[in-house]
Amino acid sequence: MHTWKFYRTGGLDQVLIRNGADIAQLKELDQKLWTVLSCPTKGIRFDQKTLELLDTDGDGRIRVPELLAAIHWLTARLVSLDTLMEGSETLRLAAFNKQTPEGAALLASAKRILSNLGKSSSETISLENVTDTSKIFAETRFNGDGIVPSDSTDDASTQQVITEIIATFGSELDRSGKPGVDQTKTDAFFAAVKAYLEWAQRADGVILPLGDKTASAYAALSALRTKLDDYFTRCRLAAFDARATAVLNPAEGNFAALANQDLTESLLAIASFPLSAIGPARELPLSDDVNPYWAKALSVFEWEVVVPVLGTDCTKLTDAQWQRIKEVFVPYEAWLDSKAGAEVESLGMQRLSALLVSDAKASVDALIAKDAALATENAQIAEVEKVLRLNAFLYTLLRNFVNMAHLYDPKATAIFQVGTLYMDARATSLCFHVDDATAHAGQASTSKCCLAYCTLTRQGTKETRTICATFTAGFAKTLWVGRNGIFYDRDGKDWDATIIKVIDHSISLKEAFWDPWNKMAGMIGAQVRKVMAAKQDATLLNAAKKIETTTTFGPVEAPKKAEGAAIASTAAAMGIAVGLISTAVAGFVSALSRMPLWKTAVGLVVLLLIISGPSMILTWFKLRARNVAPILNACGWAVNRNLRLTLKLGRIFTTEAMLPAHAERQLNDPFADDNVARNRLILIVILIVLVTILWLFGLLDAVLPASLQRLHAF
Repeated sequence: MHTWKFYRTGGLDQVLIRNGADIAQLKELDQKLWTVLSCPTKGIRFDQKTLELLDTDGDGRIRVPELLAAIHWLTARLVSLDTLMEGSETLRLAAFNKQTPEGAALLASAKRILSNLGKSSSETISLENVTDTSKIFAETRFNGDGIVPSDSTDDASTQQVITEIIATFGSELDRSGKPGVDQTKTDAFFAAVKAYLEWAQRADGVILPLGDKTASAYAALSALRTKLDDYFTRCRLAAFDARATAVLNPAEGNFAALANQDLTESLLAIASFPLSAIGPARELPLSDDVNPYWAKALSVFEWEVVVPVLGTDCTKLTDAQWQRIKEVFVPYEAWLDSKAGAEVESLGMQRLSALLVSDAKASVDALIAKDAALATENAQIAEVEKVLRLNAFLYTLLRNFVNMAHLYDPKATAIFQVGTLYMDARATSLCFHVDDATAHAGQASTSKCCLAYCTLTRQGTKETRTICATFTAGFAKTLWVGRNGIFYDRDGKDWDATIIKVIDHSISLKEAFWDPWNKMAGMIGAQVRKVMAAKQDATLLNAAKKIETTTTFGPVEAPKKAEGAAIASTAAAMGIAVGLISTAVAGFVSALSRMPLWKTAVGLVVLLLIISGPSMILTWFKLRARNVAPILNACGWAVNRNLRLTLKLGRIFTTEAMLPAHAERQLNDPFADDNVARNRLILIVILIVLVTILWLFGLLDAVLPASLQRLHAF
């Protein structure tokens, strides 16, 4: 039975991972004692390739069984898991377990990688050594990926074949970074060669009516097929009804539109005109009286097609002759439509015939087979990379999964902390990535933490993100929707941050102490404003009534009286408010005057506790109830235990602006308001209050005449 050690932090007993033996025995640890049961692979600061290796089912989450499987996999390949505690991207070769088949195979692969890199004497292998496979295989011809570049052989003819396959069917990228061919492309290439030759050999005198000149003749025919069909169809319509002749020829307006242009035979505007003038059953002249745009094409058509098929005496083409010409090329068209292996046509018949009878395919197949034979051995490279990544990063994940050591360590940063938000003379580092602020807030509000959801933007790159920032020090009332700040992510990039939603909860005891006083001040101010507003409204209403009763022809003096009345009423209202406050203060002072000095001091303290105490006590309980777990659960984590956010930890996560140690302050503010008169008045009032208190306690009787002593005043 493995002996575990637990430590207490943030009011939570968490298992301590002391060494590799603790990691190896995590399968025995009751999952009820794990801090986290699953976490997402997105939105956290962690090596993504390692997360992909751990996420064996590809569901975007890392669960306890997947972590245990990775640990079991490492146990069979390493001598000890103590190396994980170092979190290093470099691993000593001696760390591989040569006593197990898995460890011995990985050790052989690691040595082969180092040998390919020219580091055969190295006693260590690093993650950098295995991540760039192009360097590993740069000097090797075969690497087990089943792809062979042209330089994988010294035979010039085989190199030429590989080059031809790449030119016709494209390439696959070899592990060395070079373009090459695999078995699929090789088979497709030689299949196309065979198919093309078989297709070409089917040609005979019927299919090639003009022999070697059939292709060029067919090209000339194809260039005019649409226009020729159009011409003879128009002529047949004109023969059907003579009234169609004028309509089927270009309208006079079409020619008028060309009158002011610089005309050339290549002008596209005349390309749509018929080949020649339309008439009932009219023959098509092949040289004279034709559309200039198509004259050259007709000339080529005459010598490439008409003369070989109909003879030199044919200078005009009838509809029947045109139909005969098309019938001559029907077999050729059908043959073209059945063409196979067109990809290799550019190599020419001679080269294709030579390839078919040579052993070129057998040579390329042999190279591919030789390369593929190393697939099993070279597949170990991926496992070497897996070992190195788990060795470098797994311990960090465990300290954010099995326990929350990084959350409760001021010198560390948890993987879910995405950066630091600077706002309102504060910096908070407890910031989480959020996909949907509204959905997240629905769950995270139960954390009892003050949360500010911010949109992040970078104007240069148009990037946007959303975060949830936890404020754990200062005042909540200074955070509002629309307030701007700056966010620095873990890569050091700065983002413009704007609050879009605030979850208002207690932040600090300092805020709780001042909250009742602020509310009292607000209530008093509201009452004073209410009384003053009521008096002013009554005065203005009274003045308005007097103005209405004043005759039109008499002198109008009411407004001046009303103004004076308003001032008097306002002053009276202020006097009432001051009187109320003075009465309360006087009553309080009177009560204190009948007490000894020490009781007076105690009374003042009791008064402060009566006013601020309940708020502070209530806030203290609220602050003790703060829990990071709901925030993480809203981010997709399955947090298994409460993660209390203590007052001390809160002061670490959110820091307030403070002057640096040994900083010098220049207190003389050249732009400060001139408050000399106000300050003197305040000083006089304070002195009067102090003298009154001293007099009420009889402390001035020794220096005052008998008539002014407190004893004779009552």
